[in-house]
Amino acid sequence: MASMNDKVAVVVGGAKGIGLAIARRLAQEGATVILTGRRADEVAAAAAAIGSSARGIQADAASQADLERVVAEAGRLHGRIDALVLNAGLSEPATIAEETGEHFDRHFAVNVRGALFGIQAALPVLRDGASVVLVGSIADVMGVTPFSTYGATKAALRSYARSWAAELAPRAIRVNVVAPGPTDTDMMAAVSDEMRQTLIAPIPLGRMARVDEVASAAVFLLGDDASFITGAELCVDGGMRQV
Repeated sequence: MASMNDKVAVVVGGAKGIGLAIARRLAQEGATVILTGRRADEVAAAAAAIGSSARGIQADAASQADLERVVAEAGRLHGRIDALVLNAGLSEPATIAEETGEHFDRHFAVNVRGALFGIQAALPVLRDGASVVLVGSIADVMGVTPFSTYGATKAALRSYARSWAAELAPRAIRVNVVAPGPTDTDMMAAVSDEMRQTLIAPIPLGRMARVDEVASAAVFLLGDDASFITGAELCVDGGMRQV
């Protein structure tokens, strides 16, 4: 039996990359999926690629009103959310000397504010016993220059996951983090061969993650096989942060 059969899943930031892979895998496992993204064309294409079990909604993860609108639509259509994935993220380089208020605010608005107000909006619709997955990064505990602000946002998510897991435990709602290492997304396709080799060099398994591997970890945490796991971080990094 499919692990997410008859469940309703919402994937914030599900129109491309890791988010799309998670949305696709959830649908393959039997879930009805609502996915979001900022660009209407990407959202429509993602929902069409998954098929009839997916519905796309254009929404900005940094907008509290947009997040509330997505959750309201999920409630109107299905009356509940069984699985919530908060994936929307932004990663742009800046050294300490280059950092600006706008760069800082933009990263925290999408990566942290979006997750906080996404789960807040969903609370009335999240079923008791539901599961939440935050898409973090192994950068949450690494000094990765010039991506210090990005790493700080992911560290904030890791901290929030612990607190939210404790706060929502009385409702049996589990909150976990899946933390990828370097992942072979479309964004990485534009990276030079030299940079790819630099990223791959410290990975014991000798390659980047595939988006479907990250999706498998996320869907595991969302499903009943992970029913006694909460407040945890599952690293999908080929051993990069582990050995």
